[in-house]
Amino acid sequence: MEILPFLLGISIFFFFGAILFFFWSVNNGQYDDLESPAHKILFDDDDDLIPDDIKQKTRASLAANAAKSAAKTRSGNPPENS
Repeated sequence: MEILPFLLGISIFFFFGAILFFFWSVNNGQYDDLESPAHKILFDDDDDLIPDDIKQKTRASLAANAAKSAAKTRSGNPPENS
């Protein structure tokens, strides 16, 4: 039971330390922008990681699909949703 005052002192120290840390983080702008990090994941910034041959195949495939879609639209058939 003689450890109880020591543990109470340490817990009070940590409590006030956490409050000070919280106010420090609010004053330094840690909570100013809560939306941007959630939207940042949607940006496509990994183009330099994709090999060049895959990029070329993807571009060719997109161009072919666009040409097919344009041909179907001109012939009167609506394009398929894929």
